[in-house]
Amino acid sequence: MDTDVSRSPSWQKLAALARQPYDLRQDRGLGASRRIDKMVCKSAGLRLLYATQRIDDEVLIAFQQFADEHRLVERYRQMRRGAVINRIEGWASENRQVLHTSCRDIFSTTPAEPQSAAQARSEFDKLRAFLAEIDDGRIRGSNGDSLTTMINVGIGGSDLGPRAIYEALKAFRRKDRNVHFIANVDPDDAAEVLASVDLARALVIVVSKSGTTLETLANEELVRAAFLAAGLDPGRHFVAVTGDGSPMDDPARYLRTFLMFDYIGGRYSVTSMVGCVTLGFALGVEQLSAFLSGAHEMDELAENPRVADNMPLLLALLGLWNHNFLGYPTLAILPYSQSLHRFPAHLQQCDMESNGKSVTTAGTRVTVQTGPIIWGEPGTNGQHAFYQLLHQGTEIVPAEFIGFVSSQYDHDIAIDGTTSQQKLLANLLAQALALATGQEDENPNRCFAGNRPSSVIIGKRLDPLHMGRLLALYEAKIVFQGFAWHINSFDQEGVQLGKVLAGRFLACMKAGLKDDPSVENQMLVALDK
Repeated sequence: MDTDVSRSPSWQKLAALARQPYDLRQDRGLGASRRIDKMVCKSAGLRLLYATQRIDDEVLIAFQQFADEHRLVERYRQMRRGAVINRIEGWASENRQVLHTSCRDIFSTTPAEPQSAAQARSEFDKLRAFLAEIDDGRIRGSNGDSLTTMINVGIGGSDLGPRAIYEALKAFRRKDRNVHFIANVDPDDAAEVLASVDLARALVIVVSKSGTTLETLANEELVRAAFLAAGLDPGRHFVAVTGDGSPMDDPARYLRTFLMFDYIGGRYSVTSMVGCVTLGFALGVEQLSAFLSGAHEMDELAENPRVADNMPLLLALLGLWNHNFLGYPTLAILPYSQSLHRFPAHLQQCDMESNGKSVTTAGTRVTVQTGPIIWGEPGTNGQHAFYQLLHQGTEIVPAEFIGFVSSQYDHDIAIDGTTSQQKLLANLLAQALALATGQEDENPNRCFAGNRPSSVIIGKRLDPLHMGRLLALYEAKIVFQGFAWHINSFDQEGVQLGKVLAGRFLACMKAGLKDDPSVENQMLVALDK
């Protein structure tokens, strides 16, 4: 297949349609044409409302032609079944399978890739047994105390995903369990956590696929020192999640070791043991299983070849339309749920590390824009912060709103006839409509241009099942966009150069640079090495 996507007939068709995109202002309120009724996609308990996107039926037909021509669903199916797609043709690369979906295929009697699903099931069974030993007191801390707190030490995908999902589902955690996270090598990050935790009751999970991550190993040693200073045996408190045979795969150093496999990328690893150990400890096995089951549901539905019925694929193509054809460089992900306050940060890594590429899978330079800049904060807080730019700024920012009909805690009251949850949802819907339709006024300062596209994702309630569905929705969206651009969404060579240079700086600092210890001189010496 030609990896220059811009030369394909379906790309050319979309480019032609984008010269006159649908004008959302022609139908104030979007009711008369029944767009709101028609432009709804339902998948696994979620609804995607996209009437506020600048598309019409002709664009939807072109989306289908594009998906078919570039075999997007077929390639997704091949990924789930173990095809080696983490590669660049003709060049040294990781050359791996991509099987994060196997981690939630563990309950299926017919898993897409049986061998990896069996490995995931084995680790899940190990985790279930480990958690049972904590629950019944067979595993206790150095002083014989029950273990009620977990400290997650990791960075990147070993922190962002588990942290985002834990924060999203804290309403469902066991009342006797808490989790804290240490990621930044800034020692103040670890110091703040250690000052707030009873170490005698704490488990520490150290997460690094390679077992060599600089920040994680530095933080691990800092935390170990705190345990030793408190007279506690780290061997009774430390658990590892790492690759098979890595330097951290050491039973003499850790109470228990769980494995992550080389076919699971860090940013896609939250449903592997990277996230499951922490989430299982906090939520319990039953809630963890519901989370994985929700992700599995969406994985299965992402194989639907019909764009209008495949929510991840439709969301991906709407993103391409806005980014590549309408020319908008960023995407705001705006959850109207305080519990999802770290979810945009997780998606920022998952998307930008995956699709921040400028080389195709054939090793040639891309000819189109690839991954957009991802950012976001929860509503309604964001409305009082940056929405002014969204509505009237010179930069048009497409948005994906996420909301739920019911609250998590069900602790709410009616004020002026409506509950706080209803007010939250009303604000979400109002923002999408206001961005789309705008407002005319004789006062130019009160004019809103409109035609600012957005999508709305709605679920019943943010529980473990829906969280799994939402996570897998975005993972599959990102994968589909990578396939569309013909790039490798599963490596991250771009982070390596900084690591190499950081190592040179550390060597300079270790040497002391007695003649001239200034920062400027350290930079010059590092560059000369």
